[in-house]
Amino acid sequence: METIITLDVTVLEPRLKHPAIFDKFDSLNPGEAFIIHNDHDPKPLFYQLLAERGQTFSWEYLTNGPEVWEVKISKKDTLKDQETIGDIVTKDFRKAQVFKRLGIDFCCGGKKSLEQVCEKKGLNAEDVRKELDSVNNEAPANGNDYLKWNVGFLAEYIINTHHQYVKDNVPFILELANKVARVHGANHPKMVKVAEIFAGVATELTLHLMKEETILFPFIKELAIAQNEGSKLPESAFGNVSNPIRMMEMEHEEAGDALKVIRELTNNFSLPPDACNSYTILYKKLDEFENDLHVHVHLENNILFPKSIQLEKQLLS
Repeated sequence: METIITLDVTVLEPRLKHPAIFDKFDSLNPGEAFIIHNDHDPKPLFYQLLAERGQTFSWEYLTNGPEVWEVKISKKDTLKDQETIGDIVTKDFRKAQVFKRLGIDFCCGGKKSLEQVCEKKGLNAEDVRKELDSVNNEAPANGNDYLKWNVGFLAEYIINTHHQYVKDNVPFILELANKVARVHGANHPKMVKVAEIFAGVATELTLHLMKEETILFPFIKELAIAQNEGSKLPESAFGNVSNPIRMMEMEHEEAGDALKVIRELTNNFSLPPDACNSYTILYKKLDEFENDLHVHVHLENNILFPKSIQLEKQLLS
């Protein structure tokens, strides 16, 4: 049995950690792996690897805190590279409903293969593929083909559709959550927690949208203009576009995880017998909000961001 080397990055200076990890990864042959040992969650490294090496690696937590983190990083055999969940939904968004029913995250978790996800959730990958294939026989959806849109138009669409949805609905859901927590908190203490978690999501998402609308998306639109006009790559204060994208993807994951906790606390939004109208409306709005966020994050993580990174590379070449 092949021995997998462990790289203990806790003994390295902070500025040397990521370069050492990249050097080790680049030295691997396809199919080989190594383990990094760290004293904090190396999630930022995941996004840096994704931005700079693309879909060439797999990432598996072996130990996940609270004091020690160990992650197995494997170099994929590109000849055997597998389609990701995000790829499947990007090609046919109707298949997102299959993933949603099975509890498979196609937005924040969209960079994993179907086999990886099914193994983790205890599902039969072949059975899931049959369900996905059955969608091919249904009438085609009349939705938008986002993959064909240029990045500037897609960024504007996301702002006008999904950013606006968040801005319109956050105040109302916050009011409902606080009201239900106040009225029903004594009998249903979980609702106090739900209100607290959603308040955190609301605050973080508001800041997140502002960063996208004032920093990242304007630059992405400039990339589209440069492509259309054949002009030079626009300058930025943040280096490559992959830098702010990594931050946005991390924040997407945090929001998705928080809403997942809310769904678990509410047992998939199952209403108690004493639920009032506000309670009922709150659950419907939270479900709707999570569904919209899934589409929102899918459009960014799986379509807008990869296309923007690729476009920047083309303009640099």
